[in-house]
Amino acid sequence: METVSTGREVLILSARKNTLYNVSYRVFSILLPLVTAPYLSRTVGKFGVGLYSYAWNISYIFVLIGTLGLETYGVRAISRVRDDPEKLNRTFSEIWRMQRVVAAAALAVWLVYVFFIAGEEKPVALSLSMMSLSCIVNLDWCLMGLDQFRPIALRNTAVKLLAALCVFLFIHDSGDLWVYGFAWSLATFLGCVSCMFRLKGQVSYIPVTLRESFRHFPPCALLFVSVIAVSVYRTMDKVMVGAIAGMEENGLYENAEKIIYCLSGFISAFGNVMMPRSSHLLSQGRVDEIRRSMKLSMHLVLCMVCGMAFGLLSVADRFTPLFYGQEFVLSSRLMIPLGFSLVLIGFANVIRMQWILPHGLDSIVLRSVLSGAAVNLLVNTALIPPLGAMGAVIGTLMAEGTVPLVQFLHLKKDLPYKTYLKTLAAYTAAGLAMYLALFFISPLFPGNTWLSLACLVFLGGLIYGILSLLYWHICHIPVLSMLLPGRRKNKIGG
Repeated sequence: METVSTGREVLILSARKNTLYNVSYRVFSILLPLVTAPYLSRTVGKFGVGLYSYAWNISYIFVLIGTLGLETYGVRAISRVRDDPEKLNRTFSEIWRMQRVVAAAALAVWLVYVFFIAGEEKPVALSLSMMSLSCIVNLDWCLMGLDQFRPIALRNTAVKLLAALCVFLFIHDSGDLWVYGFAWSLATFLGCVSCMFRLKGQVSYIPVTLRESFRHFPPCALLFVSVIAVSVYRTMDKVMVGAIAGMEENGLYENAEKIIYCLSGFISAFGNVMMPRSSHLLSQGRVDEIRRSMKLSMHLVLCMVCGMAFGLLSVADRFTPLFYGQEFVLSSRLMIPLGFSLVLIGFANVIRMQWILPHGLDSIVLRSVLSGAAVNLLVNTALIPPLGAMGAVIGTLMAEGTVPLVQFLHLKKDLPYKTYLKTLAAYTAAGLAMYLALFFISPLFPGNTWLSLACLVFLGGLIYGILSLLYWHICHIPVLSMLLPGRRKNKIGG
């Protein structure tokens, strides 16, 4: 009994440590654009922002092809065998050989696109080529499966710092965007190579046949289909806006979506930590512990995303012109509805990362994201021509809503959805109360300045934080036990 207890303590401390690394990196990722994005937006304008976004998102599709869903499949496969060195070495070797073959093929196709298909985005696209090359040596999936998030966080931090430095040193107009792309892709490649050395002494590559390595291809391809489907409404929307509505419209959408993407990083960081932990718990038969963890996770994530969504609703019209400049003032109209996609993303993420994937229910992932992708593609095709970027916003909201709906249809008998919806209602009420309070307080801060914005953000956070703490206290919900050592309770209300 003492050994089991000690094992649980180690898992809890490991999850807290990894969450700290991931969240610290995500905070850094959010703060860094506060320095670079205003300069970039004012220097290259709507067209430049839209052009770079267009080239980057096409490049990212090839990166997804090169990694073939390993961020999910590879993490899960390694986490299941990490306690058995022999199985660990074989699993690692088989997956990595398959990855090298697939990534090399994706790189070849990308180069064909750059030299024979790309249009005005060709210089930027060519400068991003090392993004596809990095897929050959990207072993993040192995590090995450071994529960080692520190080297990934440090590497990504270094990459972003280098890219930010290049913005100020080399970009003076839209013609310099290729320099930014080259610096970013080079730093990414070198970062992936550096992480390879972190695995020395932990795993060993052993010779495996191509047939042995490609036994991982069918399950990996199944998850890859879901990854590509997600990219339809996370990446292709910007490609479609740029191709149909023009680069300036895409620039408005890019800057609105950039804020949402940064904020959703907190959700991704939390899910990336909890998924290998849940897989490890499941391998030990500790299903009840997974359920308890999911209940607390739902409280933490929904508290976070509802605060973000209603916070953006309250201050986006002030924030956007201050942050991006007057040329991007219309981005606030896109940012406000996009903020509520965070609620849908957060809800679906907890269920996918802590229940569906650890249980190997990949078909549910596939059905949910394919349904979301189909909805998004149909809505985008219908609405982008008449509405421009707002059509893509509507498509994104409908797609993100489709994913948890399909999850519910498959898991309504296995998970306590009524409890989750009550939790959502509680934080929605707190977020609405914060918005109404700021609506009446806002006239006390006339003029659009950084000081008035900071005051409103502080007051909104204070109101929402107090309401959330009161809810946790009254309903005996130990959310803080997930974050703070020494604060553990067995009772989970709400």
